[in-house]
Amino acid sequence: MTRTETPEGRSDCKAIREQLLEAIRGRLSEPERQRFAEHLQGCAQCSKLHERELLLDRALGQRPKFSLPDSLRDQLRAELTPAKPKPRFGRWVAVLAPSLAAAALLVLLVGGRLGHAQPLVDEAVNDHLRVLYAEHPIEIESGGIHQVKPWFAGRLDFAPVLSFSGDDEFPLEGGAIGLFVDRKAATFVFKHRLHTASLFVFRSEGLGWPLRNDVSVGALPASSTASRGFNVLLWRDGDLGYALVSDVDRSELARLAAKVAAH
Repeated sequence: MTRTETPEGRSDCKAIREQLLEAIRGRLSEPERQRFAEHLQGCAQCSKLHERELLLDRALGQRPKFSLPDSLRDQLRAELTPAKPKPRFGRWVAVLAPSLAAAALLVLLVGGRLGHAQPLVDEAVNDHLRVLYAEHPIEIESGGIHQVKPWFAGRLDFAPVLSFSGDDEFPLEGGAIGLFVDRKAATFVFKHRLHTASLFVFRSEGLGWPLRNDVSVGALPASSTASRGFNVLLWRDGDLGYALVSDVDRSELARLAAKVAAH
């Protein structure tokens, strides 16, 4: 009889699988790490899931880099370099102009596009891809929000605020424990026709949020962007942060966000 065929074994597997992402990112304590490693040695199924998550984590880390076209780079450099500097400051302008141009290009590429929110956008898209590709993305199937939300009690260090239980347009599939950047998150999975939408709810303090908001989610200011073929909405409500990701149209994602925020 294998470990996973007993009730105690199934309980151990459930606890280990909830720690998969924390283990991969090196966030387990030494005793937890030892128990995790010992369990993998004796459980083929959990070992297989761990290897799958490792491969996915490596694949998600290989992100394409954005390169600025040479024509635009030359145009910006020409505009940022004075043609006739005053004699008194000519020497300093000649020395500093290339550095200023490079800094301005960096601001345009990073700060001007996504501000400090780029890591949050990357994390949201990566976590959504985990939902799409995971063998078992849902740990608690939905029988309504009043069945899903209590399941998170004791598994998170906060209470996720969400009253939307899904409807005919956006049915709630279920939920799971996730890891958003460096903290645990509640993951809610919605469907829209053949599309999947992932909502991540997490503690918002200490994260780099967008410098500006360009849309509203209900009465809350939010930031919208597109990354790697997915639309992403980020907003905060009190001490909690929300990230909603899907490949649905931006207007459809906005409708789902409005329903989520209407509590």
